[in-house]
Amino acid sequence: MAHEPLALEPADRRMERETNTWSLSAADADRSSLSVAEVVAAFERTAAAIRERIRDLGFSGVATFYVWHDEQAGQLRCSTGSVPADALPFGGSHVASGDLGPIVEGFLAGSEPGFIARSDLDDGHSLSEQTETEPEIVPFSVWVSSVGASRHGSCPVHTDE
Repeated sequence: MAHEPLALEPADRRMERETNTWSLSAADADRSSLSVAEVVAAFERTAAAIRERIRDLGFSGVATFYVWHDEQAGQLRCSTGSVPADALPFGGSHVASGDLGPIVEGFLAGSEPGFIARSDLDDGHSLSEQTETEPEIVPFSVWVSSVGASRHGSCPVHTDE
């Protein structure tokens, strides 16, 4: 990912997302062979390499590398955008974090998409009982690392400097 095409176009955020967003999957056997520390270290190296690329490109603006666990797809996803950590392009409720460990841990503990554990199946309650209270929407965590020359935003940002 650190050496793949990289687009930093503040005027065209859609193009940035399409070019810079990556999805990473792993079979259950592969998940069990990986450690949280190994995956976190790999993403930290990726952020450092992207930071260097951005400096070499002479881009002087704000840029953020960010990672999140897409639970529905069973994937870790990452992207780079010319946005501060407090302006990531998510429609849902999220919280920027400086700690990647819990995000990776959730991914490694998950299962392949399309697999539903028997314990997660409906327990026989009627639909009317299930809809009496709306489920609470819990924000998902997104690890952020400032990789641009300029830093902006009030959210915690991980840097190697």
